[in-house]
Amino acid sequence: MVDFDSVIDTAALFEACFSSVRAGAEVFFIGKTVLGVPIPCISVGGGEGCSLFVGAHHGAEHITANILLKYALECSPQNHVYVVPMLNVDGCAVSQGALGAAATMRPFFENVSRGDVVHWQANARGVDLNHNYNAGFDKCKAAERALGITSPSPTRYGGEYPESEPETAALCALVRRLSQRLHNVVALHTQGEEIYFEYDGKCPDGARELAEEFSLASGYALSRPENAAGHGGFKDWVIDKFGIPAFTVECGAGKNPLPPSDFSSIYEKVRPILDIAAAF
Repeated sequence: MVDFDSVIDTAALFEACFSSVRAGAEVFFIGKTVLGVPIPCISVGGGEGCSLFVGAHHGAEHITANILLKYALECSPQNHVYVVPMLNVDGCAVSQGALGAAATMRPFFENVSRGDVVHWQANARGVDLNHNYNAGFDKCKAAERALGITSPSPTRYGGEYPESEPETAALCALVRRLSQRLHNVVALHTQGEEIYFEYDGKCPDGARELAEEFSLASGYALSRPENAAGHGGFKDWVIDKFGIPAFTVECGAGKNPLPPSDFSSIYEKVRPILDIAAAF
């Protein structure tokens, strides 16, 4: 039995995924991480239209995987929902100090992070996955350089080119495969209790109305990312390339990584967002 009020590590991730199979869902893998770990996706419900929920782009935001795993086990969606609970499996392991077979890379992580692996956001190559999408990538790189970030880093380094990382490439391939039937995308991050729903002046049909429903149901504020967070993200890419409503939901409040003790209160606010998106 998975304890969602504790940290979800790699072993618990796979236990929860296969618990969902016993609950009637299906599990498949969209690809592998830099370190060769499979990236699971849970398929729940049925029908032609679908939604896609993604958690843990960032290592220190691993509590978002707990949220999506619990949702996948409990939900009975009206439509088809695909859940990628932990995209950055390697980064979450780094942040949790649970590297396992990758322990030989510890010197790299500690050197790049100057010893602070707990707040590690990037993947195992030091690339921030949510800066690695082909949406204003050049602007994203310019913003990184303005911050002095020009090489692998615990956060904000977007890589050499869009989709350079196996994790982002795998998620993009899934979106391309689903795009003709995909109604919306929700990416969970932490923290700030905010909802982002536009990109570079673009707002797909129905996105604002859906964001307002999310806000009303959760109490989260509608907002816009700034500076280096304004381009290169997953939500940005989905809006820019497909015109599909896509949202970044910044869950909880405090400082990353949020403590497991916050899980229940965060889930209570985020669950209605996921229910509304799944019914859209």
